[in-house]
Amino acid sequence: MTANRRLLLVGSHLFALALGFAIGIYALPILTAPESPDTDSIRSAAGAAQFTGIFRRDLEDSDPLHYGDGTLYVNRDLIAFEGRLAPGPDYRLYLSPEFVETEDAFEALKHTMVQVGHVFTFENFMVEVPDSIDPAQFTTAIVWCESFGQFITAAAYR
Repeated sequence: MTANRRLLLVGSHLFALALGFAIGIYALPILTAPESPDTDSIRSAAGAAQFTGIFRRDLEDSDPLHYGDGTLYVNRDLIAFEGRLAPGPDYRLYLSPEFVETEDAFEALKHTMVQVGHVFTFENFMVEVPDSIDPAQFTTAIVWCESFGQFITAAAYR
């Protein structure tokens, strides 16, 4: 076997390994996600909402792999979302005193934000608000991928 052929085989195998790893990172959260809250639960939360906001796909750092699209409902005890998020690992819901739509802006203001909790589903979600957090003290909800430091989406709700 020639050196060029050996190099081509090693390169093709490394490429296939890297591609499989990337697909696994993308697919694993989808395969392990719990069942999404049903529409009736979301609508019940919507009826009790003090504030509403919209996650949009057209934010500056959103792209086809990192987006949110739907309506956010916020009250003192619960934050509910009816819509769709791009699948991904380790999503967290933050509340911010300012609207941000880029990773750089998020990182710059992270010290002023509070983490409400984990987002485990990609179609609809409900996150309980801890007693120590008052959503009325903030203006914006942000979904952030903690593992990769990736901005997913944001919605101004007041």
